[in-house]
Amino acid sequence: MTTQITVPRNSQAGTIGHEDYSLYSSMSEDELIQMAIEQSLTEDPAEQVAAQKNIMVTAPRDQVIANPPCNHNPPFAIYPWQRNAAQSRGQTQASSSGSSQGVRRRYNGTLFASPQQEVLDPLVTAIQKGDEKALDDMIKSGRNLAQPNKDGWLPLHEAAYYGQEGCLKFLHKSYPGTIDQRTLQEETALFLATNRGNIDCVRALLQAGAEPDIANKARETPLYKACERKNAEAVQVLLQYNADANHRCNRGWTALHEAVARNDLDITELLIKGGAKIDATNCYGITSLFVAAESGHLEALRYLAKCGADINTQASDKASALFEAAKNGHEKIVEFLLSQGADANKANKNGFLPIHMASKKGYYEIVKMLLPVTSRTRIKRSGISPLHLAAENNRDDVLEELIEAGFDVNATLSEERSRLYEDRRTSVLYFSVINNNIYATELLLEAGANPNIDLINPLLISIRHGCLKTMKLLLDYGANIDAYIASHPTTFPATIMFSMKYLSLLKFLMDLGCDAYSCFKCQYGCGPHPPIDTRRDRYNDQQVNKQQNSVQFCEMVSAPEISRWAGPIIDVLLDYVGNVQLCSRLKEHIDSYEGWSNIKTKAEPPRPLVHLCRIKVRSLIGKNRISLIDSLPLPGRLIRYLQHDYRH
Repeated sequence: MTTQITVPRNSQAGTIGHEDYSLYSSMSEDELIQMAIEQSLTEDPAEQVAAQKNIMVTAPRDQVIANPPCNHNPPFAIYPWQRNAAQSRGQTQASSSGSSQGVRRRYNGTLFASPQQEVLDPLVTAIQKGDEKALDDMIKSGRNLAQPNKDGWLPLHEAAYYGQEGCLKFLHKSYPGTIDQRTLQEETALFLATNRGNIDCVRALLQAGAEPDIANKARETPLYKACERKNAEAVQVLLQYNADANHRCNRGWTALHEAVARNDLDITELLIKGGAKIDATNCYGITSLFVAAESGHLEALRYLAKCGADINTQASDKASALFEAAKNGHEKIVEFLLSQGADANKANKNGFLPIHMASKKGYYEIVKMLLPVTSRTRIKRSGISPLHLAAENNRDDVLEELIEAGFDVNATLSEERSRLYEDRRTSVLYFSVINNNIYATELLLEAGANPNIDLINPLLISIRHGCLKTMKLLLDYGANIDAYIASHPTTFPATIMFSMKYLSLLKFLMDLGCDAYSCFKCQYGCGPHPPIDTRRDRYNDQQVNKQQNSVQFCEMVSAPEISRWAGPIIDVLLDYVGNVQLCSRLKEHIDSYEGWSNIKTKAEPPRPLVHLCRIKVRSLIGKNRISLIDSLPLPGRLIRYLQHDYRH
């Protein structure tokens, strides 16, 4: 039997995994089970709620606006009903343990005392029942009902919370100075009544002179809370008593922001008529219209625009309402904003335009709407084409639409944007190849994409992926089969370096005319070779002579990670060269493996005449036509001979 132990709620995981189980390996199974039961019994039922009370989540702007009801509000306070629920859960646990005196039985039969449960105050019970006489009797008996409890709650707060208007009026009449007194969370009775939707208590408190704009710790006023609860009646009553419609919470949100985020047109209209500023911004520079656009609330957006809200409003990061709507895929919002004259050429602080984001996310219809109104000059100034983003994220339909619209398939990233990638990529084609997206690669090549623009040739990436179809496509459209990498200089093509571990790919490249001779041109020849510098630093290349710093073939195949393939690699390469001289390092390396002795013999000149003739014919055909050997008007046996097909 496998034992699974539950971790306490404040742990990072729900169960102990394989990596943690070793901590408990010294314990018997019975001890593990006992520990698990004790943990479950000793957990405080209200512990999780209390933990939430102390956590303040700070979300980035995108999260705050995308789901404002959950992100911009502070954690809730523990109200009486929550305390009661916790108590009831605790009482249930106590009764189920079979003890009426707060004592529980451990798994091994011993007993331990549970925390003493809080007894509900008779005062709260009386308020819950609306028993005004009981309250009057308490006052007459000398009890001070203006004394707060440990949470700062007065009986007046309890009455407002439970919606007991009669008790509320009685307590206010008895203690008029407590009407605006706040709890430890700085919540007034009016705030609590509004939050609970107790409209009669709200009216009673306002009529009694309660201040409508006292905010809680999160700087939320009763009006703000009424908007959050979508309580139009409470909003109307609060506005009648001159509640401030432009008060900001701790994140700068006004009641109008909240109403628009909730897509409540009735409350939105009430607030604007009550003096709410349409273009008021929160701490991120976001207006209510921005919220409507980002959230996809078309009706609220129409109403705000009708009331004169700025269509081209921008947040602190320079993102416009149109930008956010395009980023979130709200087609109707984008269509409406464009019909109202929204500027599609306003870039955010990173230089991205709405069409960039729509292309990145793959919103085909939005891209089509933005194409006619987006400036190609502004796109060029941004340093990145929408094609790059569509290719990077495999948005093939968008990529196709952009190509048909005439976007330059050879557009390159600006130097600043290229530096954001470790491989310093620049072309659109590179993104498709590195994603192994054959369809997009073919689409771009057919549209005229140049496969030889990037520092690291896309052909090298296709070799690394081992994708013959992509390699063939790139070579058919002119990719340099002898590509080098300027930042990592070698004396032989990088295509050979990338295919060393894959002999079938190496032979494929050799068949198409890759330069094999360069692998046997060693500057030291048969003389002694210097030790391999394992501390080579490519960042100091400019300070070292390029010839000295270039990696030679013999040096590469002698590296520990390649050396075991050195013999077969050399064997393949020898099939594509004539008379060559193996350098002393290659000979030494071949001699170190007994099974490779035939390779050394194969390399010794003179090479067979039939082999030399094949090399000569292939060189006369030329690299540009070598891949077309199949179509030459030659006998099949001769074609197989030229292709190194030994079945001839």
